[in-house]
Amino acid sequence: MFVLFTTLAGCKAQLPAGVPRTDNPEFDQELARLLKFSIPVISAEELLKNKEKYAIFDTREPVEFDVSHIPGAKNLGYNDFNADLLSDLPKDTPILLYCSVGYRSEKTGNKLQKMGFTQVYNLYGSIFEWANRGFPLENKTGKPTKTLHTYNEKWSQWIKNSQIDKRW
Repeated sequence: MFVLFTTLAGCKAQLPAGVPRTDNPEFDQELARLLKFSIPVISAEELLKNKEKYAIFDTREPVEFDVSHIPGAKNLGYNDFNADLLSDLPKDTPILLYCSVGYRSEKTGNKLQKMGFTQVYNLYGSIFEWANRGFPLENKTGKPTKTLHTYNEKWSQWIKNSQIDKRW
């Protein structure tokens, strides 16, 4: 019994090879625990350098999106999934999805793959990592903002950028 307990207690979720890392090893551990990596991931830096290559969709709820989102993103939603936003996109369009940390966007990515989309990507660490890197956010009127909807108080712990005003 003791051997089993120590073995289980010592187990940590591991990130697959080739997955980008954040500057916070504890956040990486949480992401390794939450995600299945069933959708290829790209880093926040990769997205920043190549935003024009992707159709960018936020899979959070409208209340979260309205507080702030990545400039140019459209709100696809999660519980209120808006498939109409995808109706004019060719199935081979590179699509980048994000949410707070990547869980909802991964689930949505699986749904898009079942719909026939072939180039679906998940932003590693999602908008939390984007904000932690100090990359631009905009509010529902398109104005720059430093406010971020962090889903709830517990998830706020993953925002380490002191310039971010956390809301939930």
